[in-house]
Amino acid sequence: MTQDNPPKDSTPQDAAAAARASELKKMALCDSCAGIQRNWRKAPGHPELVQGNNRHETRRGGLVAITSYRCDRCGTAWEYENDKSNQQAGWSVVGR
Repeated sequence: MTQDNPPKDSTPQDAAAAARASELKKMALCDSCAGIQRNWRKAPGHPELVQGNNRHETRRGGLVAITSYRCDRCGTAWEYENDKSNQQAGWSVVGR
């Protein structure tokens, strides 16, 4: 039996539950990433975040800088939006 082939006595519900559990495991954040306060400007990241590209986007308050990061430990992709007119800007998870 391989991981790709479920046991013969499993049900479609078992397969669906296993697929959901697998997807959740893929999206699990490391402890450092789980500790990042999201959507709050000036919240700190953590030392294992590696900075990527910067871009600028227009918002209501003007032009804002958005910087991409990737965690070296768990691979989570983050963006940090530095919008001085929006206190709820800040860190957000954008993928794996």
